[in-house]
Amino acid sequence: MKLLRYGPKGKEKPGLLDAEGKIRDLSKVVDDIAGKALSPASLKKLAKLDPKKLPAVRGNPRIGPCVGSIGKFLCIGLNYADHAAESGLAVPPEPVLFIKANNAVCGPNDNVEIPRKSKKTDWEVELGVVIGSEAKYVSEKEAMNYVAGFCVINDVSEREFQIERAGTWDKGKGHDTFGPIGPWLVTKDEIKDFNNLDMWLEVNGKRYQNGSTRTMVYKVPFLVSYLSQFMSLQPGDVISTGTPPGVGMGQKPNPIYLKAGQTMRLGIAGLGEQQQKTVAA
Repeated sequence: MKLLRYGPKGKEKPGLLDAEGKIRDLSKVVDDIAGKALSPASLKKLAKLDPKKLPAVRGNPRIGPCVGSIGKFLCIGLNYADHAAESGLAVPPEPVLFIKANNAVCGPNDNVEIPRKSKKTDWEVELGVVIGSEAKYVSEKEAMNYVAGFCVINDVSEREFQIERAGTWDKGKGHDTFGPIGPWLVTKDEIKDFNNLDMWLEVNGKRYQNGSTRTMVYKVPFLVSYLSQFMSLQPGDVISTGTPPGVGMGQKPNPIYLKAGQTMRLGIAGLGEQQQKTVAA
């Protein structure tokens, strides 16, 4: 099942993508793709619906972030062995955690802003994990019971702000539009092997990232369990699980960074694609 949110920014409505790729309106079934609507009981109810009996959405509406009212936007750094190598850094002994500001959240095809005074804005295609039930001190074995589904995330980053400005990574991660999410929240029953998903990213038609979740160091069940030892995870929390190699910072012989007027296109097998234009903030 592919769930989505469509419509103008701040006024998105809940929807479902049918087998023919048409958006069906869920407004009379759930208030939003958020919170309690992501619980196992709610998802089971939605799965029983006949999409053909739901109102078809006309036209080509904007697609918003696939999760509404996100509580925490949690991110894992250096979680792909090959990305750590291109960054010249060792794989960390435990997951590196940072929190992306919620104002970074935007739709999968919305414009991405290049911050003022930015010199090193970068791209990162990542697998997103959406929490469906409260998880606190859960075991790795139980962890997937608390996951509603998966989505595509572009963890846009300003590397100078992140690394060179005397602080935590958060400075380079939280600018407005630095967190495109979607297009769909794909429920976990549709993804047979989340440890083997091809993922890619292009800038102006050139492929830079061409990786797979196979090289993820800390896998999804471990991450959910690990994070739940430090904080409770709530329905609608999103975990961005790290990026494969090919980021701009890692290009040889010289790094390549984003400028206004470019187009990013990215996707993950089974989870859909995103496309953003870069604009000056």
